[in-house]
Amino acid sequence: MSQNENNEHEEIHAGTVDDQQPGREYYMHPSPKFDDAAYVGTRKLADQVVLITGGDSGIGRAIAVLAAKEGADIAIVYLDEHQDAQDTKHIVEGYGRQCLLIAGDVGDEAFCKEAVHRAVEGLGRLDCMILNAAEQHPVADIADISAEQLERTFRTNIFSHFYLTKAALDHLHVGSTIITCSSVNAYRGHDSLIDYSATKGAITAFTRSLARALVKRGIRVNSVAPGPIWTPLITSTFPPEEVASFGQNTPMGRAGEPVEVAKCFIFLASHDSSYLTGQTLHPDGGMFVTS
Repeated sequence: MSQNENNEHEEIHAGTVDDQQPGREYYMHPSPKFDDAAYVGTRKLADQVVLITGGDSGIGRAIAVLAAKEGADIAIVYLDEHQDAQDTKHIVEGYGRQCLLIAGDVGDEAFCKEAVHRAVEGLGRLDCMILNAAEQHPVADIADISAEQLERTFRTNIFSHFYLTKAALDHLHVGSTIITCSSVNAYRGHDSLIDYSATKGAITAFTRSLARALVKRGIRVNSVAPGPIWTPLITSTFPPEEVASFGQNTPMGRAGEPVEVAKCFIFLASHDSSYLTGQTLHPDGGMFVTS
């Protein structure tokens, strides 16, 4: 399997944008790196079932690919990016694992219940849930954040965590893990992403509280707070000039790749992190350390 699948689709070049949220990976150029040829799985997630929201592309795709290399079957929950989802399914199955696609809106509680049910019914169990789906809508002023945008962002980014966790608890067991995706913006803030940053701060508090609530059940809850990562959310969110220079303001001087973040999720999902709960990892090119 090559590091990135080649897609015969129109490409968006760095410096241009996608007009569809949360973005389409097959349009991007350069393509995000979702796999690492040097990464050899050691069955850290052997025969587990991992549900990943936003698993069709970006960080979610990279998690799905590495989890498959570690022996897991994957349930991908995504909105409507069907081509990206099919591409990811093809890659996962190329590593000999099952991949179930579940399309719908995680901001809707009824769909979240259905998604968990379909994952368990289709793959037989549920061992790990990775809550990665998110959306963001930059505005110049807080006065420009409409009530509709505010509710929409909170529904996708944090309400979904409550909906999916409630639906999954009857299926999780001792040794199960829940991993959330926060952001460096939860810690540093962002002047044009106030509502998004607020949801990411809420995710951090949710993670710590849920970890305390579930520790006696043997379920660990941790988080990853990425910095600027080259994903479809970027090309579908920011204007061309910001896309062209994306990530250059980090101490490392570049944006991160999805595969670099995915390795944090694999660590937290595996027994390697057995003494961690309520914690957050920070793959952000040094941004949090220097804040």
